[in-house]
Amino acid sequence: MAVEFTATGLAGALPVHLVGKDGLESSGLSPQALAWAKANGFTGEAGKTLVLPGEDGKIGGALFGLGDGSKGALALGSLAGSLPEGDWRLQGRLDKPELAALAIALGGYVFTRYGKKPGRALRLALPDGVDAGRLERLAQSIFLTRNLVNTPTNDMGPDALEQAVRELARKHGAEVSVTAGDDLLAANFPMIHAVGRAAAQAPRLIDLRWGPQDAPKVTLVGKGVCFDTGGLDIKPASGMLLMKKDMGGAANVLGLASMIMGAGLKVRLRVLIPAVENAISGNAFRPGDILPSRKGLTVEIGNTDAEGRLVLGDALALADEEKPALLVDMATLTGAARVALGPDLPPFYTNDETLAADIAAASADVEDPLWRMPLWQPYDAKMASKVADLNNVNADGFAGSITAALFLRRFVENTAAWVHFDIYAWNPAERPHGPAGGEAQGIRALEQVISHRFG
Repeated sequence: MAVEFTATGLAGALPVHLVGKDGLESSGLSPQALAWAKANGFTGEAGKTLVLPGEDGKIGGALFGLGDGSKGALALGSLAGSLPEGDWRLQGRLDKPELAALAIALGGYVFTRYGKKPGRALRLALPDGVDAGRLERLAQSIFLTRNLVNTPTNDMGPDALEQAVRELARKHGAEVSVTAGDDLLAANFPMIHAVGRAAAQAPRLIDLRWGPQDAPKVTLVGKGVCFDTGGLDIKPASGMLLMKKDMGGAANVLGLASMIMGAGLKVRLRVLIPAVENAISGNAFRPGDILPSRKGLTVEIGNTDAEGRLVLGDALALADEEKPALLVDMATLTGAARVALGPDLPPFYTNDETLAADIAAASADVEDPLWRMPLWQPYDAKMASKVADLNNVNADGFAGSITAALFLRRFVENTAAWVHFDIYAWNPAERPHGPAGGEAQGIRALEQVISHRFG
């Protein structure tokens, strides 16, 4: 259901009474509403909605259960689907009014590109203290990420991903340059070229720049593998079903870039997206190949299905040459991260203790789950090669997310504040603030960190 917020108030808007666990008696409800709630077994259980009857058979309001508060403000997102169409206002104490409003907005998201209908309209009065412009900016940026991930590869290959970047750039007055095809070799991006050369659409490095030249540099790098067959180390059919989302890192950094540019933060923003399809053809790169890299390191290919770290390596090496004040990369990089932490809790890696603490604090504050994992130096030896500087996979298969992060760290030498996010970019099941499908992960927390550091 599409959700619209208005800051001017809504005459005649019906109240949504927010009720904590076992808090009915103290909720200030009328005797009639209290009796109705008890008759329907409403106890304030988290996420439960009960519509209240009014006069003449009309709706008189609704109750929403907060439970003991442990599910957080995002639980209010389920109101987008449980309230009847009409005008509503939240009534009761909100610890995080902006997050509650954002949750409801996100809960109303529907992916409509291929014919699904958006549903009925729902209007809510904006809670006190919430900036309508900021709320809209955050919601639309997350919708951008979800839409990009949800779009199948026949409509979201490297060409279309480039166009999505150009469209975002036009909206905010940013500049975009693209290095594509064999020009990647001339410009010294050999790993990006190798991974994408077998596809029908040419591989490319998309480079967006925005903001004053003399502002602190913030660089975002997103894995843009628009589809991953696994290459010659081909995935089974079941392993390819969600590979349209392998550009989820790119989609997430574009969502974050939208937040940054929309807010007008005083930074020199750069977004780098290596956009490729890991396809199979006569010229596909092979297991055992040894690839040069922009960094000068040579990489033996132990598995063509570990391609994301290759394209990121070249992009990170370019980003690192500028020594940005903050360098962030996001990628749907390893299944090992999902084995360790599941789909809802992305790990992040950094050696910057202050940055790690800031990310952890922001994650908790905005309810954007993240978990720090170690760049465990002894595991670096697992990437050794007998014929090259390193291999793109570790031989024993252990600690796959950590060794992938250690691989990427080889390409970041000059930037002190670097952080890598190994995200899933997908909701396997419906959640209060979003349906099953493409999802933004980590970017709300990063938006807060970047705003506090550079805003």
